Amino acid sequence: MTSQAQNFPILTRRSFIGGCFAAFAFAASPAAALQCGDGPGGFDAWLAEFRRRAEQAGFSPDVLDAAFADVSYDPEVISRDRKIYGFGQDFASFAAKRVTPRRIKKGREMLIAYGEPLAQIEARFGVPGAVVVAIWGLESEFGAGTGDAPTFTVLTTLAYDCRRPERFLPELIAALKLLQRGSLQASDFKGAWAGEIGQTQLMPSTYLKWAVAYDGHSVPDLIHRSTDALASTANYLSGHGWKRGEGWDENEPNYEVLLAWNAAPVYAKTIGLFADRLEER
Repeated sequence: MTSQAQNFPILTRRSFIGGCFAAFAFAASPAAALQCGDGPGGFDAWLAEFRRRAEQAGFSPDVLDAAFADVSYDPEVISRDRKIYGFGQDFASFAAKRVTPRRIKKGREMLIAYGEPLAQIEARFGVPGAVVVAIWGLESEFGAGTGDAPTFTVLTTLAYDCRRPERFLPELIAALKLLQRGSLQASDFKGAWAGEIGQTQLMPSTYLKWAVAYDGHSVPDLIHRSTDALASTANYLSGHGWKRGEGWDENEPNYEVLLAWNAAPVYAKTIGLFADRLEER
């Protein structure tokens, strides 16, 4: 990961944007690119042009109607985006606020409650249950706090904004693909303020690439089915080089994979610490 990824860990993790962007042929030259903006003034015109190009690229009018029915420029999203400076805490302070006795207790209960699927997930992907449960707990309080920010409003606002349109336009396209494919319904698109969705908070492009169904057959649902979220998290880690049977703390083989999940070392080490506590290592 780059130093920028460490400065902006929430917005750079778990994203697979290149393929989505290339597949969506908005324009072949910079001159034909969508015009970004620094305020609400040009948003409606930008959205109308985006929608026109999206329909030309193959998205159905019904999908676009559902996605953009209540979308408007959200200045609060822009304000939050401007205030990101990384986690800004030392590891001990950061971890102490997150790996709490209450959360450890709940995590161990989840290890028992989901014991059978976690065992099958580890057999399939090589990732121990303690690791995926630790991520689950840190990202959404074991599915209880996935966020209620309207994803299409968030992504459309950030894709229009001049700060990083190249970062968020592909995520907006990926969200539309999830909707058009029937992977999610329009009402499912609620999550974190920066566009993450699901019980382990994946960006839409990452959902497209790594989501798997626990049963191996149905359409993956990382919003409502915890087993799918856990399996998909393990699939992501496996796909980024997880070494079966190896450790995950700093200087151990799988620590780099946790950095692929989140490039901030304090966060990666906190995942490892939480998993250690769950396993009583």
